[in-house]
Amino acid sequence: MEDLETLRAEVVAAIAAAPDLAALEETRVAALGKKGRVTALMKSLGGMDPETRKAAGQQMNRVKDAIVQTIEGRRAALEAAELEARLGRERVDVTLPARPARSGAVHPISQTWDEVVAIFGQMGFAVAEGPDIEDDFHNFTALNFPPGHPAREMHDTFFLPERADGTRHVLRTHTSPVQVRTMLNQAPPIRILAPGRTYRSDSDMTHTPMFHQFEGLVLDQTTHMGHLKGCLQEFVQAYFEVDDVPMRFRPSFFPFTEPSAEVDIRCSRKGGELRIGVGDDWLEILGCGMVHPNVLRACGLDPEEVQGFAFGVGLERIAMLKYGIPDLRTFFDSDLRWLRHYGFAALDVPTLHGGLAR
Repeated sequence: MEDLETLRAEVVAAIAAAPDLAALEETRVAALGKKGRVTALMKSLGGMDPETRKAAGQQMNRVKDAIVQTIEGRRAALEAAELEARLGRERVDVTLPARPARSGAVHPISQTWDEVVAIFGQMGFAVAEGPDIEDDFHNFTALNFPPGHPAREMHDTFFLPERADGTRHVLRTHTSPVQVRTMLNQAPPIRILAPGRTYRSDSDMTHTPMFHQFEGLVLDQTTHMGHLKGCLQEFVQAYFEVDDVPMRFRPSFFPFTEPSAEVDIRCSRKGGELRIGVGDDWLEILGCGMVHPNVLRACGLDPEEVQGFAFGVGLERIAMLKYGIPDLRTFFDSDLRWLRHYGFAALDVPTLHGGLAR
């Protein structure tokens, strides 16, 4: 019994001296673990006679319970001290100013997309969409691209693997297939705007393999080139928010329109600053023309009964012109610093009456 009391005193002293929870756990294991000193004494009970075992067992249980209680008390004290120390280390200085809250920004492509839709929506255009992966008919044949045209070659177009029937689909090179699908599924009059992603095998400061276009199509029995000019004049002035923008139409060639034209707008580049609507220079911004009779025939329409115009504009191109963005590739770099500089407030929805860009 004297040895048992000595053991109790030694273990209690070791518990009281434990500086942290790890040391306390080592002390507990040394006393009460499978090979602990108290456990070893408990195992010795089996070799005692019944009377001695009863008295010794009661005494050992009292010593064990006292050690357990002492350990629990010391653990609670150490945990409280550790928590207090942690709170001291992690204390927040409430006198510091609040961290600045960063708000999100609308990407210039999304902003320009909404601006264009707002302008043409006011002119009665409906937005039409189509798949990014197209077949040869919708992307080339129906649009009057002859066999052997450069756009059908691998160096210009992204072709997908050959299908079981020998045909190969492509990543659409323009949003004109949306016009084809609309003409095949909707009887004139038609007035649609087709914005979307397009793909071409090209990459430099002013070209990327994926970019955005929007194209317009108007079809009825009376629409003519004068309507096309008036429509584009209204768009350019509304988009650049300039009251008068001189324009010129230069003869050009596109397989899907006849006659075809490139559209230039008056600008000034003095001092390295681009200003729209003034100056002596010209800037090409889009292509357009009257829908080619072969395109109408491919879509099941009679060119003697139906006519209209179409146009196409690069979304990034006009965004670069309006917002002074020098490199097309930066649109797709996912650089938050760039987005904070060129981005737009999330709730500033473009409207003609409230202003397109703020």
